[in-house]
Amino acid sequence: MFDTLSTTAAKGPMATMEDMGHEQLVYCHDEASGLKAMIGIHSTVLGPALGGTRMWNYKSEDDAVRDVLRLSQGMTYKAAVAGLNLGGGKAVIIGNSRTDKSEALFKAYGRFVNSLSGKYITAEDVGTSKTDMAWIASETPHVSGLPESMGGSGDPSPVTAFGVYMGMKAGAQTVFGTNDLAGRRVLVQGVGNVGGYLVGHLISEGAQVLISDVYDPAIEALMKKYQGLIVVNPLQVIDAEMDIYAPCALGGTLNNESIPHLRCSLVAGGANNQLAEDGDMQRLMDRSIAYAPDFVINAGGLINVYAEIKGFDRAWAMEQTNNIYHQTLAIFEQASNDKISTNKAAIQLAQKRLSSVQS
Repeated sequence: MFDTLSTTAAKGPMATMEDMGHEQLVYCHDEASGLKAMIGIHSTVLGPALGGTRMWNYKSEDDAVRDVLRLSQGMTYKAAVAGLNLGGGKAVIIGNSRTDKSEALFKAYGRFVNSLSGKYITAEDVGTSKTDMAWIASETPHVSGLPESMGGSGDPSPVTAFGVYMGMKAGAQTVFGTNDLAGRRVLVQGVGNVGGYLVGHLISEGAQVLISDVYDPAIEALMKKYQGLIVVNPLQVIDAEMDIYAPCALGGTLNNESIPHLRCSLVAGGANNQLAEDGDMQRLMDRSIAYAPDFVINAGGLINVYAEIKGFDRAWAMEQTNNIYHQTLAIFEQASNDKISTNKAAIQLAQKRLSSVQS
């Protein structure tokens, strides 16, 4: 494995899979329902590869492949750092989640998941819901994040958001010398499920919360729920003055174009793969912007669905998610001691656990 989450530019899928250490990439197509999907299995060293199914209107199949490979690699690291007996996997369905969903599509997808015989376990992600998981569950037992009415743990987003909140507080402790977020200007980019719940935590602590989203109804819902929110145009996010930037939408918002403009001291958000490429971590360090590794602080959702698989225990899931605070502090300390990036420190921690099992 590499010291940073691998990028996939200018390489074909098979070469990229080899470089990133993937075990399997499954293409799924069902003409009757219109399903086009990919399932990426990065590692099953620690256990079955668990990771959500994302539905997104990718511009090309190549873009979808790049996303599923990076996301599944990140899930391996996420499970390893969190101490879970899970491997890393992820799936993407190509399509508009607001217009292209159907029961037939998710049932067809469920049959593909089932064909992997438990090597991959799916769950919710961007663009999918508890209802979609229920449709998938009609075709395979290898699905988590089911509605509570079906014996599942329900929406994992609140637990993910709580973990991000804990990781943010740990980052604040390191950067500002206190984990108190009262009065801090925090910009949450992407206020859907995870971002919306994160806003609630920040408001309750007295932070000054800025929100931004390309989907106006998400903004409107939060404006009705909370007082004092400041709306930022998506095109002006990178130029906004803030203490903490919390990317909670899609990945890649930390890149060679955005980083030079960022006016913050800490990045701590729920999105996966926030760094667009390997060099972006160094770009943040060059600007003295601290980074709480995404796959460390957004592990709450994975912890929640793992709890469902092992026999759901909400108290256990919340206790483990609360520990993200201490795990994040330890990673910041390790990075400082070793004079390396926080991202590298977190990946080294994951690799150490993986190596201990493989040896």
